[in-house]
Amino acid sequence: MINIYPAASRYSADHGWLQSNFSFSFADYYDPSNMSFGVMRVLNDDIIQGKRGFGAHPHREMEIVTIVLKGHLKHEDSTGHSAITTFGEVQRMSAGTGIIHSEMNPGDEEVHLLQLWFMPGQNGLQPSYETTKYDLNQMKNNLLPVVSNHSGDNIAHIHQDMTIYMSELEAGQSVRFEQPEGRRIFVFTIEGELALNGESKLGRRDSARIEQLSSLELSSATGATFMLIDLP
Repeated sequence: MINIYPAASRYSADHGWLQSNFSFSFADYYDPSNMSFGVMRVLNDDIIQGKRGFGAHPHREMEIVTIVLKGHLKHEDSTGHSAITTFGEVQRMSAGTGIIHSEMNPGDEEVHLLQLWFMPGQNGLQPSYETTKYDLNQMKNNLLPVVSNHSGDNIAHIHQDMTIYMSELEAGQSVRFEQPEGRRIFVFTIEGELALNGESKLGRRDSARIEQLSSLELSSATGATFMLIDLP
């Protein structure tokens, strides 16, 4: 079963320094029918103006992943970590028993990012943070794991039975994803147009929530960049 969520169906918020689009209930947007997709709780598509950002604020019992699409994002937290992330890099923070962090745009140009929250596989974890860098060339016509509970080079480790893949399909190309029955798939088109099993069509910033389907072919006639998440 493939359920399509057009980009225009997302909740949009404009704070001047921050433009956000929420795929799930978040902040001022509350919809009890759209609280999560399995363990996936948040997908925010944010644009932050230069020299602005989110000041120090707390989190707990959540796995938080930030994927930077353009510009630079600076992270600082109460465990002493500080890092600046850009395109081709991922931040993974396990809030665990409690952490305070800030996210700021240190430059003059906008920073575009995707922030995702997932419920952890277990509560009471020690807070932790890491930044990883992936090879953009390995995204081409391939599903490249960038976050997973399975260890690997240049893969951020997450405390949940899931994997985030990034992919860039060239025009006329396709990839196939297989998973055991009973799991879920979330697809988010970052740029371009994408077809799922030759039928369901996704445009820029559209998403799909997929259940009861263990084999999925993703193709693009014109080219597309997308994110695929394998979820329990």
